[in-house]
Order: sequence, then C-alpha cells, then structure tokens
Amino acid sequence: MKATDVVMTPIHKEGHTYIAVFFIVALLLYYFIAPTLGWIGLILSAWCVYFFRDPNRVVPQTKSVLVSPADGTVCAVVEAKPPVELGMGDKPRMRVSIFLSVFNVHVNRVPAAGKITALAYVHGKYLNAAASEASEENERQLVRMKTEDGHDIAFAQVAGLVARRILCDLKEGDDVMRGDRFGLIRFGSRTDIYLDEGLEATVEVGQTMIGGETIIARKV
Repeated sequence: MKATDVVMTPIHKEGHTYIAVFFIVALLLYYFIAPTLGWIGLILSAWCVYFFRDPNRVVPQTKSVLVSPADGTVCAVVEAKPPVELGMGDKPRMRVSIFLSVFNVHVNRVPAAGKITALAYVHGKYLNAAASEASEENERQLVRMKTEDGHDIAFAQVAGLVARRILCDLKEGDDVMRGDRFGLIRFGSRTDIYLDEGLEATVEVGQTMIGGETIIARKV
C-alpha cells in the first residue's frame, strides 16, 4: 500500500477542542510534573481522537428500510409507549434500543429519508444507559419524523452514566436523507428508535450495529 492510499478517518468538529486540551495537558504534565504522567496524558489524547472519529458510511439505498441511528450493541427490542412529549399517542410501538460504549463511534445518523416533524428535549437522570428505565428517566433528545413512504417514527438520543452533553443539529421542518449525520452524544450513551405500524425490526438483542449502514427495520 502506498502512503497516498492511506485514508484518514475524519474527526467530528465537536472533538477538536477536547483533543487540543488533552494534548496540551499531556505536554504540561510531561515537562513540568512527571514524564510518566505525560505519557498517560498522551494515551488519553489518542483515545480522545479515537472517540470523536466520524467515519464515512455506505448507506443502503432501498427505500423500504430503516438504518441504525448509531453504532453500538442492541440492548432491547421491546414494545413501549412512544415519548409523550412528541404527541404520538399512547399505543405501544416496537422500540429498538442501542447501547453505545465509550469505544463506539458516537456520531448519530438519521434512520430514514423524510421530514422532521417535532423535537423535544427532556431533562432527566444519568442512569446506566443500558438499563431498561433509561429511555424514560434519563436526559434525552427526542425526534419525530415522517418517512418518505409515510411512516410516523421517532428516535431518541439518551444520555448515560458518563454522557453529559447531547448535540442535535436537526430542526422541525428539515428534509433529511437516510444516513445523514445529525448529532453526537458525549461520552457513553443510548439511542432508541420507535417504529410505526407496517414496520418490523430486523435485529435482535446482542447484535452489533453500524450507524447509517446496518438495516434495523424494514417495511412488512
């Protein structure tokens, strides 16, 4: 492989400041406190670069499918009422939950093409994101959308034990494409997706998701 063939993974813009701070602190520790601490700081700086990576993805073009909104591991596939803040009624829907560890890519992606119809931010707790009650009790950003083929779905960015900031670039009325980047959660977290009638989950608990690529549901 030639040097020119090496492809650098992009870094999310949110990470630039964090990476710089980690690196500067590492240098200060190395030169003014103890070299050993400096090396530990450099290792943490490298992890920070790794955390904020934002790789490109090959998004499925089949119109009848939804893709995973996040990297991680499926931690639940259950029926649950949709978020009351989005005004979707109280009839239970199939909800697929994805747990993101601090080693997963944390850039979130839109699961389907369509239009954003509502957003709501809910302040809450910072329980373990893998816990079943995290979807209803943790701090979270909720998004409702109408897909290009008429399905009314929702997805949520959920904070976890370590996560203390949720970023969402979407606005009501936005037209989006399947696989579009829309936000980021720092640092460990969970993402939920609520399906509509006529859609079925195609994943199971324990399965590894690749955001923007793995098909998470399809039209029945």
